[in-house]
Formats: sequence, C-alpha cells, structure tokens
Amino acid sequence: MAKAKRKKKFFDVEMPLIKRDTQLQAYELKELEGRLIKYDLTRILKGKSLILQLKVKIQGEKATSTPRELKLLPYYLRRMMRKGTNYIEDSFSTNCKNAQIKIKPFLITRRKVSRAVRKALREKAREELIKHIKDKDYERLFEEILRNQLQKELSLKLKKIYPLSLCEIRILKVEKEIESKKDNQKE
Repeated sequence: MAKAKRKKKFFDVEMPLIKRDTQLQAYELKELEGRLIKYDLTRILKGKSLILQLKVKIQGEKATSTPRELKLLPYYLRRMMRKGTNYIEDSFSTNCKNAQIKIKPFLITRRKVSRAVRKALREKAREELIKHIKDKDYERLFEEILRNQLQKELSLKLKKIYPLSLCEIRILKVEKEIESKKDNQKE
C-alpha cells in the first residue's frame, strides 16, 4: 500500500521583540514547538552585526517566539578595533528576575592603558551589569540591548574610570528559565 504524501506548509511566526513576522515550514503547527530561529539584525540596526536566536512557542492557533541568545559577530568587533587601543572582555553568569543568563561585555579603550585600569573597568562593568540585571526580566534585557540603552548607561558609568571608544554586550544568552514563585502559587 502506498502512503499518502503529506505536503509541508508555511506557518506565520510572530517575533514581538523586533515587531516582525517570519514563516517556518512544517507539516503541522505543533511541529514548530521548540524550534530555533536565527535572525540577522544587521540591516535593522544600521550595520551593527547582531544575530538574534529565538525559540518558537505555540499558544493556541498562534506561533510566537521568545529570545534565547543575542550575539555580536566577530567581524564587527574587528572593524571597531584600532591600533593603539586595548580591549577588555569578561564572561559571567547571573540571575535576572525570571532566568539565569550568561553575559559577555566587550569594551574598547581610546588609547593603550595599564593592566590596573583594564581590571578596574572589567570589575566595575561586572558590578554595574549585575546590579542592573537582577530586577529585570530577560525579555526586557534583550529589548534594552537592541535599543542600545544598557550599553550607553554602562559606558557613562565606566567613563569615570577611563573613557571608552566602544561599549557593547558581545553575547547575552538565556541559560535556563527560572519559574517564579508567583507562577507556582497560581497552579
């Protein structure tokens, strides 16, 4: 007996973070659950090369997506680097309101600086980011980074130690979601 062939269809997936829609191909809408989408934001952000990774969630008859990871591409950072400057990177995990996230800030100084200044910048950046992140949910964080609010605020605070030519968040990744106590009490 021959099996009836099924045909894949395109389903609309909403991306509320960047206010756009995209289409994914599948046999049924249920198959899209948990699928990852990589979306290039270079044109939207006028040349700032960011890749946004989203995870699809099905709610009723509608597919929406939540952000998982935001990554700044290496060629953008190489383009920003100049001779006679230093760069400072860091990597740490911290908890925000509803998830544990990994964050990697990337800073470029205007001139060559001593190791002590680089260490002070790294420590101050970590302290400020942890303080800023702890009372926000991760969707809001992704939004702030896309709008360059977090980077600008951080740059102004670090300027007191040494002025920066670039202050970026190289990677922001959701490691695991934390169920809030309010959600558990409702069930």
